[in-house]
Amino acid sequence: MDSTLMTKLKVFVSAILAGISISLGGMIFLSVESKVLGSLLFAVGLFLVLTFGFSLFTGKVCYTLGSGWGYVLDLLIIWLGNFCGTCIVAFLIRASRIAGIAEKASAMCDTKMQDNFISLFVLGIFCNIFIYIAVDEYKNNPHEFGKYLAIIFGVMGFILCGTEHCVADMFYFNLSKPFSLDILLRLLVITVGNAVGGIGINSIVNVIRKK
Repeated sequence: MDSTLMTKLKVFVSAILAGISISLGGMIFLSVESKVLGSLLFAVGLFLVLTFGFSLFTGKVCYTLGSGWGYVLDLLIIWLGNFCGTCIVAFLIRASRIAGIAEKASAMCDTKMQDNFISLFVLGIFCNIFIYIAVDEYKNNPHEFGKYLAIIFGVMGFILCGTEHCVADMFYFNLSKPFSLDILLRLLVITVGNAVGGIGINSIVNVIRKK
């Protein structure tokens, strides 16, 4: 097999695993009554992504500037892989006795479907500011405890504030609703918001670090 194709395939598989990881976090979140506890335990998803080095769109997109067109292609592959990973977990949940958690996901998705695109875009921006904090601190914080604390605070922050994470939303939609063009459009708007938030905050931080 061509080496380039093999590399892209590895990226896709890594992205599927990242989608599965975030879905596991979402599954825990939907399974507990307390939103605070659920947001804390959701962090297991990002913990898995970062410690295993899986490819998650919302984390990778922060570092787009200066990375070249090959990186942009990887981001498209990662987005699709993340989506496939969420589909797998959603399908398996619906075949199990815990399928009832789909009702909670459906209620969450109803709110997203009733929201307007500007709101979804803005909430996507805010979400990836939190994700950038978690991912970049995990990469650069010299203190081991600080690395993992950043994951927890970043995840809890984006959930408790009600922001929009495109991969988590993929899981909630796949679990609760038949997929439609409207859902796809909303996911794309959220995705663009995530990209703007992640790239924007990373650019600002890099300017400050250079001083």
